Amino acid sequence: MTGVSITGIGLVTPVGRGPDAVFDAMLTGRSGITRPAEDHPVLGSLEVAGFAEAIDPKSLFSGPEVRTIDRVTLLAVLTAGDALADAGIEVGRDVDPYRIAVIGAGVGGMATLEHQVTQRVARGRAAVSPYLLPGILPNMAAARIAIRYGIRGYSSTIATACAAGAQAIAEGMRLIRSGDADVVVCGCSEAPLFPTFAETFDNARALARGWEDPAQASRPFDSRRNGFVLSEGAGYLVLERTGHADARGVAGYADVAGWGGTTDAHHPTTPRPDGASAAECVRRALASAGIAPGDVGYLNAHGTSTKLGDVAETIATHEVFGHSGPPVSSTKSVTGHLLGASGVVEAAACALAIGRETLPPTHNLDDPDPACELDHVRKGPRQVRIDYALSNSFGFGGQNISLLLGRAGTRNTRSHERSATV
Repeated sequence: MTGVSITGIGLVTPVGRGPDAVFDAMLTGRSGITRPAEDHPVLGSLEVAGFAEAIDPKSLFSGPEVRTIDRVTLLAVLTAGDALADAGIEVGRDVDPYRIAVIGAGVGGMATLEHQVTQRVARGRAAVSPYLLPGILPNMAAARIAIRYGIRGYSSTIATACAAGAQAIAEGMRLIRSGDADVVVCGCSEAPLFPTFAETFDNARALARGWEDPAQASRPFDSRRNGFVLSEGAGYLVLERTGHADARGVAGYADVAGWGGTTDAHHPTTPRPDGASAAECVRRALASAGIAPGDVGYLNAHGTSTKLGDVAETIATHEVFGHSGPPVSSTKSVTGHLLGASGVVEAAACALAIGRETLPPTHNLDDPDPACELDHVRKGPRQVRIDYALSNSFGFGGQNISLLLGRAGTRNTRSHERSATV
């Protein structure tokens, strides 16, 4: 079977930019969750959130349209560029432009849509920008990545809510295995921190509230959890046919070894309480890679810090692995929930956990919920050599994706040093 290696990682998250900064924050518990600044649009709409770094649109774009480039596109173009640079790929030099694909994901530029609707209501038709559509369409992130970096191969956009980023990786793996691409730039960007989007979650009582210390608000699997923390950010990976990477002499972080996908067919926003479809999703990922449950050395859980979701995922985990399953953690405890982009950030965390032989803990897990009895990694990282790590992403609509990552199959592997804080 064709090997698919991760040779580049680009991340912009509330805990920093780049794989090393993000993973070190996951290990040490340096939270990116804060209260909104006085000048941020979500002040008054959210108690706490995860804010990524500011990006000057003029650093990536020019001309009059720069004013209507949505933040979701800025995040995507920046992280895709970081991933390509990390992989050492220049399109046309290192890969045929028609043999590299781009798969984006996310809900699109809804902040731009909200702004433009507000302007139209206040000032009339003349206030509507002619650049509105390029600002809001979900496929524009992938399109802008292709334009900026000269990618002429297959392009697609995934819109499966919180499973979207993970599904983009799965589709990238399938594209390489089918022989339709040698390299795929795949990932997701989300920029949900604007009033209407924030307030719909808050009005639905889905978000964490009442925490004096914002860093304590996201607490997956903990008895005191009371909702998730909405965050922004992006993650893009460079997936490469292992033989292509070897021909370039580059090192891989890890391989994408398998994936599984199912649908709950239960409810638009809540998971199946019995975890049946999530469990089947994990089984399919294991079968896709040809491994047994006991081969999995770490599970990065979807673990959003909601009452229903954490319990349903626990039940699904027991269904597949029994009550003595792999070590489990949720890195959303420091990043918050980046919606579809979470799946990419967490797949990257799995790749780094394999390479560094260090598992990140679930922070704020002070009193584990008895209904979420698992082998929780908590109160500090766990040093252990593992061959396979599993990452779960479960989206609204009951759309489930599980990714299985394994040790890098490239002849060269990344040189990892354990964090000095571990």
